[in-house]
Amino acid sequence: MRLLLVEDSPRLRELVGETIRGAGWRFDAVGSASEADAALASTRYDLILLDLGLPDGDGLDLLRDLRARRDTTPVLVLTARGAVDERIAGLDAGADDYLAKPFNNGELLARARALLRRAPLSSHPVLEAGALRYDPATHEVRCGDEVLALAPRERATLEILMRNVGRVTPKRGLEEKLSEFDGEMSPNAIEVMLSRLRRKLAPYETGTAIETVRGVGYLLRETD
Repeated sequence: MRLLLVEDSPRLRELVGETIRGAGWRFDAVGSASEADAALASTRYDLILLDLGLPDGDGLDLLRDLRARRDTTPVLVLTARGAVDERIAGLDAGADDYLAKPFNNGELLARARALLRRAPLSSHPVLEAGALRYDPATHEVRCGDEVLALAPRERATLEILMRNVGRVTPKRGLEEKLSEFDGEMSPNAIEVMLSRLRRKLAPYETGTAIETVRGVGYLLRETD
């Protein structure tokens, strides 16, 4: 299990992180909406713990954007906004559960366990972009009826781009995700690897194009 904690308070990130770690779960912790966006662009999570009062935006906007992308990852909102109408707004925006601050750590873990039990066996459906299809369960990439022979790092890159089709994937997010394979990657190595991926996709009518957004990251665009 891997969780994403989105909380702007360093002290609360530390305390909740200790609770999550004590439960035996892996987690990443970020303090802003932009950092959460980058984390979600590069990693699949089983549960998101989301604070609403973020320094660079409202957590509800992040939640709505997540659901607009048809991402069904369970979301447990952790917030000081405890009024009934505020809880309703959070649930209507796509939250699966709501826990008002201050909360008991035991209740936090119980609610997290309940959401993880309720989650479907695969909360990450087959990804589609143009004629490309990627199945996270089997790691199979198809273009129409043909299976594409991609190396693990190339598949991982394509998955990240397909999860953010039409949106820029930050370069740093790609570097962190791909470094999990065999150590830290340099920006130049990312460019070389993306060039290889483009060459492997070129013979197929994928209906997509991988673009470099200078100084920012990369974009998978549907061309049809």
